[in-house]
Parts: sequence; C-alpha cells; structure tokens
Amino acid sequence: MKFTLSWLREHLDTQASMDEICRTLNRIGLEVEDVTEPGAALQPFRTARILEAVRHPDADRLRVCQVNAGPEIGQVQVVCGAPNARTGIAVIFAPPGTYIPGSDITIKAGKIRGQLSGGMLCSLRELGLGEESDGIAELPEDTLPGQSYADFANMDDPVIEIAITPNRGDALSVRGIARDLAAAGLGQLKPFLAETVEGTFPSPVSWEAERPEDCPWVLGRAVRGVRNGPSPDWLRRRLESIGLRSVSTLVDITNFFTFDLGRPLHVFDSEKISGSRLIICRGNGETLRALNGKDYVATAEDCVIADSAGVQSFAGIMGGMETEVSDETTDVFIECALFDPIRTALSGRRLGIHSDARYRFERGLDQAFLPAALEAATRMILDLCGGEAGEVVSAGAEPDWRREATLRFSRMAELGGLDVASDEAVTILEHLGFEVKARDSAQVTVHVPSWRNDVAQPVILDPAPGMAGDVFRKAEESVRQIEPECDLIEEVLRIRGFDSVPSVLLPPVTDPLQTACTSSQVRRALAGRVLAARGLMETIGFSFVSHEHAEAFGGGAENLRLLNPIAADLDQMRPTPLINLLLAARKNAARGWPDIGLFETGPAFPDGRQEMIVAGVRAGHTPREAGAAVRAVSFMDAKADAWDVLSTLGAPMDGLMTTADAPSWYHPGRSGVLRQGPKLVLARFGEIHPRLLNRFGFEHPVVAFEVLPDAIPGQKRRRRTALSLSPLQPVRRDFAFLTDRSTPAEAILRAARRAERNFITDATLFDVYEGDRLPEGKKSVAIEVVIQPGETSLTDSQIEDISAKIVAAVGKATDAVLRG
Repeated sequence: MKFTLSWLREHLDTQASMDEICRTLNRIGLEVEDVTEPGAALQPFRTARILEAVRHPDADRLRVCQVNAGPEIGQVQVVCGAPNARTGIAVIFAPPGTYIPGSDITIKAGKIRGQLSGGMLCSLRELGLGEESDGIAELPEDTLPGQSYADFANMDDPVIEIAITPNRGDALSVRGIARDLAAAGLGQLKPFLAETVEGTFPSPVSWEAERPEDCPWVLGRAVRGVRNGPSPDWLRRRLESIGLRSVSTLVDITNFFTFDLGRPLHVFDSEKISGSRLIICRGNGETLRALNGKDYVATAEDCVIADSAGVQSFAGIMGGMETEVSDETTDVFIECALFDPIRTALSGRRLGIHSDARYRFERGLDQAFLPAALEAATRMILDLCGGEAGEVVSAGAEPDWRREATLRFSRMAELGGLDVASDEAVTILEHLGFEVKARDSAQVTVHVPSWRNDVAQPVILDPAPGMAGDVFRKAEESVRQIEPECDLIEEVLRIRGFDSVPSVLLPPVTDPLQTACTSSQVRRALAGRVLAARGLMETIGFSFVSHEHAEAFGGGAENLRLLNPIAADLDQMRPTPLINLLLAARKNAARGWPDIGLFETGPAFPDGRQEMIVAGVRAGHTPREAGAAVRAVSFMDAKADAWDVLSTLGAPMDGLMTTADAPSWYHPGRSGVLRQGPKLVLARFGEIHPRLLNRFGFEHPVVAFEVLPDAIPGQKRRRRTALSLSPLQPVRRDFAFLTDRSTPAEAILRAARRAERNFITDATLFDVYEGDRLPEGKKSVAIEVVIQPGETSLTDSQIEDISAKIVAAVGKATDAVLRG
C-alpha cells in the first residue's frame, strides 16, 4: 500500500514529521517497507529562461542559447539541439555535474562543434517524468529563473509504502491508515461527510443479483452528459505518485477512491450496455476481453456482471473492453458493489488477474459504506466531468454485519502481558471506531465497526472424533467468548505499542538432564552432518509441490490438496522431499552443474499422514580425481549414503535386511528397501525410474535415498566401555559360495558375521559372478571375512575352525555351499 504524505494529511490533521509517522506506523503493526523522495534526484535542476537563441555557426540543427539560470548561477551559454529552443521561453536547466536519470548520463561543461556549452536544457523524459518528446520542456511564462524544479513542480512529497497483513483490509486505504495513526495519538482524524447528490431522472439501467451469496448488495447510478478526458493535474499527480498510470478522468476517479477510501468502483459506458439491466450471475463459458487486453473464459465458478449481450465484467476483479469508457463517452453507469471475498479470490487466482480491486475485495470491504462511497464518487464526477446524476438503483440489502465484543480489563495483563488502564483501553477502542455499548468497572462491551471484518468474526468449529455433544458445545461457547476478547486486546496492545509489553524470562530448567532438543531433533541434525561430510549440500524446500508431481511419487490425495496455494504449481502437500530435490538438481543441470549431490531433512505427507524424511539425490558423475576413473553415479552410492546415516543414528546394522520392493518411483531392478525385520522400513534407495527421469528432463542417471529417522528404534542406554584395540594383525580370508540367484548377498554376509562373534569383525562382498560355467539358476558370491585375534595370535587350526564355522553358518542360513 502506497500513499504520499500530503495525501495522508488530507485525512489526518497532524504536524508530525516523516520520522514520527514512520516510527508510529511500525509501532502499530503497519510496517514501513520504503520511503522515497521523488524530488530528491531533481533538486539540482533549475528553472531558467532563454534570453537569446541563435543558429550554431557550424551546425544547422543546433542553437546557441544564452540562458538566465537565476541569481546563483547567472547567465550561461548552452548549445541545444531541440527544435523548440527559442528566445523568451521558460525551460529546465541542468548545470554541470547533474545526473540525467532519463538518459543515464552526467552533464559536463565543454565545447560542442567549437561553441562553449555550460549545461543542458532538458525535456521531461530526460528527467524521467514523461514520454518521448520532440523538444525541451516549456514552463509557464511567469516562471521565475533559479528555482529548484522539484520545488517548482511540488515534487517534494514523500511516498510511503507499508506492508499490510491479510486481515487488515481496512488499512488498504489512506483513510484507514489515518484512523490508526490518530488512535495512536499522532493527530486528529478529519471528518468525512459525503455530500448527497439528488437524482434528477430515473436510471436507464437496473440491477439483478441471481445469487445473494455472491453479491449481497449492489448500488448503481447513471450520470449523463459527462465530458471525459485528461485528469486535472492534482488527480493525475496523486495517482502517478503511487505508481498508477493516469488513463482518463472517469477511470482515475475510480482508482482514486480505491486507494483513498478503500472502495473499488467501476464505471460502464451506458451507451455500450445492451438492454436496460445488468445481471450479477455465474459464468457459462463466455469469453471476455478484459481491460488489460487479454481474453478470459468465464466458468460456472466465476461471479460476473452481464447484460443482454453477454458477460461485461468479472465481478470485483476487472471490467471488460466492450463497455469501457473513452474520450467519447457522455453517459456512464457507476457500479458500487459488495462481492463475496472467497469467490473473488478463487476466480482471480484461476484467471491469473491481479488488480487493486481484487486485492481489496478478497480481504473484505466496509459493508456499510456503499451509499456514502457512491455519493462521493458521483460528486467528484459532476465536479470534474460535469453532467447530471440519476436516481440510485440497487439490488439486495445491507448485510447484517453488526457484532459485539466484550473486553474484561483484567485480561489485558493476564493475556496481553501489559497492564493498561481501563480508561486508556476504552479510549483507544473508541478512536479506532468501536462504539461503547455498556461499561462497568470490570469490563466494556463495544459495537464492532463495519470496516473491521477481522474482529469478532463468528468461529466455526468441528467436533473432534468421539467428543461428546455437550463437551463440544461448551468448548465452542468458550472459544466464541474468548476470540472476540483476544481481538480487542490485540487492538489495544497494537495502538499502545507491542514494544511496551515487558519481556518475561522463561522458567529456569529444574532438571539438569533435560535437553533442549528431542531425540528426533538430534537425529535430524546428526543426519545432516553425516550427509554434508559425504559431500552433499543441504537444501530447504516448500512442503508443497504440484499435483502432477505428487501423483508421480505416490501422492496427490484430494484431502492433501491446498485450497489457497501460494502458487498454482504448489497446490499439493508433497509425499516425499525427493520432488523438491529433483527439481533443484534439474535447475543446476540447466545452469551447467549436472554433477551434484543434494539432501533435505523435512516433512512429507504420504497416505494422509505426516512423517519426517531425510532424503538425498546424486546426479551425473563422480568427481574427477587423480588415480580414479570418472563414472556415473550408481544406486550403490545411494545405498551407502542411507547406510551411513542409519549407522550414525544408531540403527541396529547387524539386523538390517535389504528387500527389492522399493516404491514405483525407483528403478525396479536397481533399488531396494532397508528393513529391520519384515515390516519395519528404515530407508529406501535406488536409481530414479527412467520414466521420471524423462519427465524431469534428465539426460544422465540420478540416484536417491530416503531415510526415516523417526522409525529407528530407540536405543537403550548402555554403559560405555573403553575402546579396545588389538596389537595383533587381522587375518583376512576369502570365501566363494555357490548359491541360488534369488539368494541375497546380504544374507550370506550376515550369516558370516555371526559365525564367530568373538573373532569376526567384518565381512564384505567383493564379487558376484553369473555365467555359463555355473549350473542353471546359480551364482557365485565371493566375500572377504576379517578375523581379528585378541590377546594372542591364532594358530592355523584355530583359523581353520573359524573358517569351517563360517561355511557351516552360511550353508545353514542360505543353503549356499563353498565353491570348489
């Protein structure tokens, strides 16, 4: 929301400085985002007068001008190429050293074709204020030389931009901001009285509203005999100061009231309306060319305004070009309506139209202000465009917006943390527009003003499963009493200043063993450190993705669809963080970084439940290193990442088993699931399915893993023992087993490790062979077993006994036999 200081003072009687106003806005929750001084860059420019302009002796298109730049600068010679540079006119002069914003140059004194030039005569375009022109700007004849052009043009008016929270639709107007500042003690709110304009003829256009829920109340008024054209300077400058383009007087009037009073309006050219009735209804597949020049299709979910020829406007969003006003317009019909905020927001989001009207309608407007706004707009049209006003026509009625709220004074300190005197609290509420209905020493009951749609709104609750009816009714009644009171407390504290609420220390920790982080949080942090050490970079992504991507990864349930997404392609809760990681990897590949490793620790929402997942992807090839060949990433790299995370987080690694039933987004032959027992899934890993790689646009392999840290069983506290290292060399023995092709190598490794726990410290796989030299359906699995002696070296017979135990254990567990 932008406004100028002078515009604010049209509603607020105050002598406060800019710094005071900005500090107060921040204090009362209207955060100041930016303050600009439009005239600051134009201060060096001066008004001047050309005393003499003669043709340049060596250039036909140049003129040598003698310029009076005022008493400080005096008379200066300037060489100018503008065709309208002539004796006697008042101009804008830029002395040497002046930066020209429109041309991005800095003026220097010098010679042009042999003639001295001590500055520049400027056009408005060169000052960044106007469109392209054929010559220099000409000022009024009575202009005195030597003035700063910023002061001359009244451009010393600061522009303030504030951030508005979604609940504060009333602050989307200059008057609403002035009301808050007045309540904060920064002046007096000037009264607003809309002059009643008597209608002199019946309206040629009437209203019909088919769905009261879409538009409960609408007013309209015809004005005939108007003269449309360029707006007066004050109106044009006021709109341009906040970034709006001046279109015509009629259009500028509607834009003015949108920002001045927070009341969007629309004017139709009456001559272009087909029939004598405007209907507020739902769309039916019609195409409307909107005022932005684009075509849109009105669906049954869109509220529109139509005449007998078809749709002429998207209600509360944007009008159509068929009925727009122009310089030839003589008769207009003013629309002043109250449209449903949710319907407006949904239609605007679907159409992709962002307008100042939509921005206000979807946040809620003053539900009682329609008659006064229509009168004010009518009066301004008559004053600026002339004409004759007709009678007001309407459809529907003023909604029953009236609400009450009660504030118990003791709750200010109990809930708000600040003891505010009862008189001060009531005064603040009254200055904000709340009318006192009843008051005693303990509490006050107020009427909520019509423009505060965020205060004391009805609360709709859903009973929890199994909750008794009487329990739910008591809980609902309690909430309905507390919620309006909380709103009033917030208003008092906001105007008093949240910075005045004293800080409160947290209670001291009484249990010295109590940790600040839960075991789950510790696991996530540890997982991040492990993956960072393995060369992966951490990312943070949204918890929502597009519906199409969610479906590709087993999600897309309708109960996890967002009704109000922040973007059209972020409308579904994600089933896995892998979607975000793949999108990030694709962006990096498009920018020349195809070889990358990323991970994220965050929530996922598979099957309607929430779970924490540590996910990672590796794309492209391994890094180039001396003595090591570059290779494409393998699903075993992903398994190693998942294995290392599980090991660090305390998973029982000896009991892990790998199964080949990975989800559908993994390659069916190059993936797996790490489990503890047949049911408990701890991690998934593998190469991303080729179908998804094509969909995401990858031309190289991508592997991924997903670890479920919260699924890891809690470790019992064990007494720590000192690290024991044997001084003796380990013994390494290789075994090659012949087994069925369906036998997992992990089963052989697990059986070998358990064969003799006192001596066997590790068993690793180093070869798998399947070929024509083996029987049909068989494979050879070769493993290396590390046998670590304790205090004394092992004899040959002891080593042979351990080897025999390994062969026996593997044979018993898998039916594998030692290969001859």
